Amino acid sequence: MVGGNAIRGTRVGAGPTGESERGDAAPRRRVSYWCANGHESRPSFSMDAEVPEEWDCPRCGLPGGQDEQNPPAAPRSEPYKTHLAYVKERRSDADGEAILAEALERLRQRRQI
Repeated sequence: MVGGNAIRGTRVGAGPTGESERGDAAPRRRVSYWCANGHESRPSFSMDAEVPEEWDCPRCGLPGGQDEQNPPAAPRSEPYKTHLAYVKERRSDADGEAILAEALERLRQRRQI
């Protein structure tokens, strides 16, 4: 004998599926984008929507453009800088020598006491 639940496999609120209940889908267009690695992605946009110039590649993450022969270049990432690298940007070697000499002089004065 079959179980008594006639709506098995459905969820609360589920009804018949189809375009008649959800409404008509908006007209769409697919646009091709190519990244520097040669990957093509084809997202779809509404006919009314403004199409962006660049689209991130879902495979490698690089930006993609609509011109297959001339894709946008990969963004240049700055390497990690240490605290010392930032200090060297702000101060010249002469400034560093002066600060070192001043610190050594204070250290020598403390040791003489």
